[in-house]
Amino acid sequence: MFKVFITYFEVSPLQKTAFILMIISILSKFLGFARETFLSYFYGASSISDAYLISLTIPAVVFSFLGSGLATSYIPLISEILKEKGEKAATRFTNNLVNFIILISSFLVITVFIFTTPIVKLFASGFKEEALRIAVALSRITVFGIYFTALTYIFNSFLQLNGNFVIPALIGFPYNIVIIFSIILSSKLNNLLLLSIGSVIAIASQFLFVLPFSYKKGFRYDFILDFKDEYLKKVSILTLPVMLGTSVNQINVLIDRTIASGIIEGGISALNYANRLNGFIQDIVVSSLATVMYPLITKMAASNDEENFKKTLAENINLINLLIVPATVGLIIFSVPITRLVYGRGAFDERAVILTSGALLFYSLGMVGVGARNILSRAFYSMQDTKTPVINSIYAVIMNIILNIVLSRFMGISGIALATSISNLFCTGLLFIGLRKKIGPFGVKNVIITFFKISIASLIMGILAGFSYMKLLSFLGQNLSLLVSIIIGAFSYFLIIIFMKIEEVETLLSKARRRFL
Repeated sequence: MFKVFITYFEVSPLQKTAFILMIISILSKFLGFARETFLSYFYGASSISDAYLISLTIPAVVFSFLGSGLATSYIPLISEILKEKGEKAATRFTNNLVNFIILISSFLVITVFIFTTPIVKLFASGFKEEALRIAVALSRITVFGIYFTALTYIFNSFLQLNGNFVIPALIGFPYNIVIIFSIILSSKLNNLLLLSIGSVIAIASQFLFVLPFSYKKGFRYDFILDFKDEYLKKVSILTLPVMLGTSVNQINVLIDRTIASGIIEGGISALNYANRLNGFIQDIVVSSLATVMYPLITKMAASNDEENFKKTLAENINLINLLIVPATVGLIIFSVPITRLVYGRGAFDERAVILTSGALLFYSLGMVGVGARNILSRAFYSMQDTKTPVINSIYAVIMNIILNIVLSRFMGISGIALATSISNLFCTGLLFIGLRKKIGPFGVKNVIITFFKISIASLIMGILAGFSYMKLLSFLGQNLSLLVSIIIGAFSYFLIIIFMKIEEVETLLSKARRRFL
């Protein structure tokens, strides 16, 4: 099926890979939805689910900063080493980095294990005694996932640099399957510790999945730990700002959960469920395109191919907006029925539906900002500029904290989500300005015009979908009416954008016409 699509539409290798990754990501995200659905079914939005999510926050969110920072710095550095010193030196550096990560991870594991209680209190200051006790017990197990988190990032980057994007995209499958099994088992056996044990095994399964394929691509492990290595020093210098720059969304999630823990029981869970739904489109569209684009623009930056560098950036931003803007409108209109369709069963009661749908609506307002920010940040990193993104990220985090405190007082959990969206849009605006100053015009005017056209098409789509839903509701039922309305909306959006003269759409249609006419 993929080959037929690729043959008829003459897509480029970049588009081909992004398309395949998007399909894999869709399947993986559906499995991820199943994981969240099982959690909501057995534990709802409760103190137990809150404690479990906080225990995952430590290795999966906070210390993934280390992994994401190292991985983002690794690609441009290893490209530089390959160009200047060859493959042998690149392999030596990779081994040195792997052993360095294991050493750092050991320090982090010991620290968290000893100071678990104050660390959990830092992340969830509003937890009451029972929730705090559960979170501490679970965190002392999940912390061991740190070992595998950072290493998985490195080997994913190694495979991507060697042209294998599919295997890194598949790691969500073993992870989600193990998590689902642990949730069911913990409930059936009434043993909450199985939640954390399952989480560690799930994280380890990702690492074990990518390792054999890394060996096939030429990696060979060797115990090398050279602190004087110039490239290890360089990656250490680059990693700290990248950790903040690439992880602003995760930092915002951490802040959101910390404040939510003191607002209402189940608040952390509601934010998590909403963020997962909101992140579905982000992960499918943005991650797929950005993952493929990053090594490409890194090579363009290294060879001073400025024209194609700018063109690739503008095209990817427009492609992201083509899918994210209508998705945003859809989530705003259908936040309640979508939440009820995905989570509304088992222990997930109407109270949880209201909390989650409210957060989902306001999280969705920042989707466009998150999508463009991921592309723009990688543009800076490809040029080994980590200073600009991190400064902008710090500004955004400060804004998020202030808005969280203010808006949560008036809007509760929804105020936290709105604060996150505003800070994401603010950060993206700063990145646009900073990149234009750095490389000059890169098609921002075209991006704005295209965004305007997409927004009009999306609003018309939203009106048609919302009207259809109201008319169908009386005789099709809520879930079926929602699905039919989404199909009607998607079809109408497709027809509208055809007549909007959007360059990326016209290019695809032109290739199709040449094949079929």
